[in-house]
Amino acid sequence: MPTVPNIIAGESITSDTTFQNSPVTGETPTSIAAGSVEIVSQAAKAAAEAFATYGRSSTAERSAFLRAIADEIEARGDALTAAGVSETGLPEARLQGERGRTTGQLRLFADYIETGDHLDLRHDEALPNREPLPRPDLRLMQRPIGPVAVFGASNFPLAFSTAGGDTASALAAGCPVVVKGHPAHPVTAGLVAEAITAAVKSCKLHPGTFSQVNDGGQGNGGADSRAIGAALVQAPHIKAVGFTGSLTGGRALFDLACARPDPIPFFGELGSVNPVFVLNHAAQENASDLAKGWIASLTMGGGQFCTNPGIVVIASEFSHSFVTAAMREISQQPAPTMLTEGIAAAYRKGTETLAATAKVARLATGSESSEARDACATIFLVKASDLISKPKLMHEVFGPSGIICVVSSDDEMQAVARAFDGQLTATMHMQDDDVDQARSLLPLLEDRAGRVLFNGWPTGVEVASAMMHGGPWPASTNASATSVGTLSIRRWLRPISYQNMPESLS
Repeated sequence: MPTVPNIIAGESITSDTTFQNSPVTGETPTSIAAGSVEIVSQAAKAAAEAFATYGRSSTAERSAFLRAIADEIEARGDALTAAGVSETGLPEARLQGERGRTTGQLRLFADYIETGDHLDLRHDEALPNREPLPRPDLRLMQRPIGPVAVFGASNFPLAFSTAGGDTASALAAGCPVVVKGHPAHPVTAGLVAEAITAAVKSCKLHPGTFSQVNDGGQGNGGADSRAIGAALVQAPHIKAVGFTGSLTGGRALFDLACARPDPIPFFGELGSVNPVFVLNHAAQENASDLAKGWIASLTMGGGQFCTNPGIVVIASEFSHSFVTAAMREISQQPAPTMLTEGIAAAYRKGTETLAATAKVARLATGSESSEARDACATIFLVKASDLISKPKLMHEVFGPSGIICVVSSDDEMQAVARAFDGQLTATMHMQDDDVDQARSLLPLLEDRAGRVLFNGWPTGVEVASAMMHGGPWPASTNASATSVGTLSIRRWLRPISYQNMPESLS
């Protein structure tokens, strides 16, 4: 019997097809029960049945449920860390911190919905004597949209996966959740699914409130992973989707969501290079320190963050110190272990494509490794005119790869800013004397990014009420939505207006 089953409405569901995970440490792989289109249908139907009660549960009931999930995750803390380290190669301290982020956002949503702020209550009192026509009594509130599909992310096995922000916010809204587990960390996902299922039982909720479908084991004799993802997005009972992943995969699923007989909202977080603009006085005074900070951010977690600062823009007259320091720092970087061999291979292909592009210079690299799952940190140098004329250079290379773009004037820096597509973040490093340059650049960055940072680095997304983690296409599929922070709950709610509703029903 497979070690990690699908978890469908509280039941462990096996299948005739299995695949194995890929541990980094040389441990014996674990067998995983492959998901299937049929299992997706079963999970979606169970979620629809659960919505009849869970969608009308009280905020107190849902708050208790979210806190119970956090408690169950913490009870499995050591096992989760061990599984995560084995499957992803991420360090123990990183996974412990990510577990804290995961339980923290569950409890944050528990606190938030107890305030009632998410309901956005509005009341226009009746004006029966208004001329020429009376006004009816109108009350508006937000209600849960229905069962939600969540796709686990590769780079955050806890905080953006089974019990991550999408799941936490959807459950807080009153929406049952069906998760498609990511094949990069199926054992870790299975443990978290066990925790949520235990919380469902202890809180006496409908078992269909949560389900998790494993990957299909593509390449291991299982159903095509894309078929399972497509079936989940197209399942008639699913009313919205949360996705974090590649632009190619996200766009394909987004198109399927829009092509349904009943199109549904698809909230996808996709690709971003998160440009950094070093303004003139900041470059003149702090170029070396800024270069060190950039390399640290660029290589953090093997460069496998959605907010990785992939391109730095700096004036040529101030660039020498920055380039020199960046080359020195990158040469000292060890070869990081990537999340999967496939991600490592895609990264190597991406950097080789950059190196082969005319007028792009490979400046320096980090340590080399012969391991198939390891990467080599790399930075490149390009002129502004070449970056603008070759839009592919502005596409994300997922991993510890970055580009330094030198500009000849403020006008050229603004031209580079205009050339970017939508981004999750954009950053300015500035001093007080740079305020005029910053004032001209800021509107351009506001038009292109969901979060604008000053004198910092984008790797690190605070879970808070004022956080925006999204952006114009292709950073995300909905520029008005965030996948982090309390505002993310709005994705899973829809407003309903009640006209002349009797007090007896309220």
